[in-house]
Amino acid sequence: MTAPLVRHRGAHALVVLDDGREDAVAVEDPLEIRVDGKPLSVTMRTPGHDEELALGFLFGEALIDAPRPVDPAPDLAANTVDVAGPLARDPGARSFYTSSSCGVCGKGALEEVAVGAPVLDPVAGPRVSRDVLIGLPDKLLQPTFDRTGGLHATGLFTAAGELVLVREDVGRHNAMDKVVGRALLDGRIPFAGHVLCVSGRLSFELVQKAARAGAPILVAVGAPSSLAVALAAEQGITLCGFARRGSMNVYTHPGRVL
Repeated sequence: MTAPLVRHRGAHALVVLDDGREDAVAVEDPLEIRVDGKPLSVTMRTPGHDEELALGFLFGEALIDAPRPVDPAPDLAANTVDVAGPLARDPGARSFYTSSSCGVCGKGALEEVAVGAPVLDPVAGPRVSRDVLIGLPDKLLQPTFDRTGGLHATGLFTAAGELVLVREDVGRHNAMDKVVGRALLDGRIPFAGHVLCVSGRLSFELVQKAARAGAPILVAVGAPSSLAVALAAEQGITLCGFARRGSMNVYTHPGRVL
């Protein structure tokens, strides 16, 4: 029998186990993103920072290039946000339904995953010490992960390793979208001179989103995929993986790593 949810507490909920104890689990709910009242996308996410998620998603898909007003649903239980249009381009007929763990799933055609971002000069941008990059995952503040063990995180750091912004979500791509959306609202895009760090593996889509945001360096605790490495090389991004236990692999454009 499925354990009943006891109560929600923001990004986590308490579940009664078979022995009567309570366990904290990450909340996963659908969010419908609308533009001018018309449904565009449904994504499974951890509630919170939904405005940022919507803006970051639309920016990553090259559908907007600047902040837009966002209205939450009158009834928060409806799990919808409405972004002011018009969009910068026609998204076409493809479906944007995504799960919290998908990469480029939901795309209707391969050509639709084109990055649409300027290629960075691989000899420009910040020079960051290897030790600073290796230490970034330890600086990711993840309070809900600490409670549940079920969330990913994306953090924005200065070249000196100072945390600027961090967001958590059950989806890797959602955590990135929330950081990009917040940065868009704060006028921090492009991410020139900064470093993005993610708590999990590096997929093609995460590199795509980082490229759209102009991030010169992307670091991950986990492994990259072959497409992630290829895209980072093409876009002039320094891609680093397996940043843990005092070591790190640098896959592309190592000139930024001291």
